[in-house]
Parts: sequence; structure tokens; C-alpha cells
Amino acid sequence: MNPSELHKLLSAIRSGQVSVEEGLSRLATLPFEDVGEALIDHHRGLRQGAPEVIFGQGKTSEQILRIAEGLLNGNNNVLVTRLDADKAAPLVERWPEAAYDPLGRTLTIVRHAVATTGRGPILVICAGTSDLPVAREASTAARMLGNRVEELADVGVAGLHRLLAHLDQLRRASVIIAVAGMEGALPSVIGGLVAAPVIAVPTSVGYGASLGGVAALLGMLNSCASGVTVVNIDNGFGAACAAARINRQEQP
Repeated sequence: MNPSELHKLLSAIRSGQVSVEEGLSRLATLPFEDVGEALIDHHRGLRQGAPEVIFGQGKTSEQILRIAEGLLNGNNNVLVTRLDADKAAPLVERWPEAAYDPLGRTLTIVRHAVATTGRGPILVICAGTSDLPVAREASTAARMLGNRVEELADVGVAGLHRLLAHLDQLRRASVIIAVAGMEGALPSVIGGLVAAPVIAVPTSVGYGASLGGVAALLGMLNSCASGVTVVNIDNGFGAACAAARINRQEQP
């Protein structure tokens, strides 16, 4: 339940359109719901402005199905991250309207339109094609969190002219998510070109000395460009959450 839905319910109770007993029944599972191996946090939409997201990695298809069903019963849209194709198949069979992205390993079920709450576009940039899975996870999550999203791919520092050809788009963005592996230099370059906040996402892409993304992580943490902040390795979802909070419009 989000703040808008709670406001409507309380207003309906006050006007008599909904009885107190029915209101209590609908609020009974608001804090959380026990579905066996998971406690669904139905209160998260009120606290954070977005419902709980399912992290698919490590969960069985049956567990994901139960959690998704609980979220849908609570009138929430569903976002599942880190979801392999074999685990996605039962969800698509159960809910044909579900959209699965095998590249970003995300699945979405949209039961009600996502309201745009961002002040401006979030621009998701990735250095190379190999970074696209993490960038796509960030793009999908940012859209589900109510943002307009633009994307740029394969504009890494090995061919800097590719990035500089999009300076107008970079400067138009409200927040930039920069995804890169190898040495992770892209966010520093972008940070020196724009006034917008830059959220750097190191990926585990690279040869042996990249140490599974540690080299990119350390390079980004040591950026000399102001306004660059860093999330964990391959954490496109975390970058999207941070960008959405930065980009959120003030409520009237």
C-alpha cells in the first residue's frame, strides 16, 4: 500500500463509503504478511515510496511465486531482479502479462500504471556492451520506481569521442548512472563534464587484474571528479534506488 492508496482508504472510511470493519480487514496485513519462508513487507511503500522488490537469486521458483502473489494481492506492482530464465518461466506461465528481460535478468508485473515522480530523466550509461546486463537492471528498476529513463551503451573511454557526441543528452539528465568494468574510468570522465549527480556502478567485467570488479570499484571510489558516488559491484538495482530518491519530486 502506498500513501495515495492509504489516503483514499481513510477518506472512504470517513465518508462512510467503506465500513470501519472493512477498513480494519484491509489494513490487517499492512505491516507484513507471513507466506511461509518469507515475510512480505507491505508497509514498505508507505515508508519508502516503493513496494518491496524480490531478489530472485538464491530463491526457488516456488518461493518467488508465493512472494509475488502476496505483493499482487496487496495491489502492488512486482519487480524481480537477478532472475534466471528457468525460474522466470513459471511466473510468466502464472501471469501472462509478466515481462521478462533475459539480458537484465528482471521480471516485471504491472497491475497499475507507474506514476512518474522524477524531476527529470535518469540517464543510464554503460561503458561497453558487456556491461549491458547491469545497466539494463538499473534501467528497469528506475522505470518501475517512477522515472523517465534514457540509455546510452558502449561509450567507454577507449573511444571517448563516442561519449562526447552525446554531451547535450548528458547535460540534460537529472541524475546519471554510469556503469563500467575494466578500470572503471567512465564515471570520472562523466563527473568532470556535468553538474548532475553521478552514481557509479562497477561491474565484474574485465581480465584477471580487474579482480572481479574490485579494480573498477577502487578506481571509482578514488575518483577525483566531484559529485561521483559509488554502489557495490554489479548493483544496478541499488544505483536505480539511489537515483530515484535523488530525482524524486517534492510532494505538494
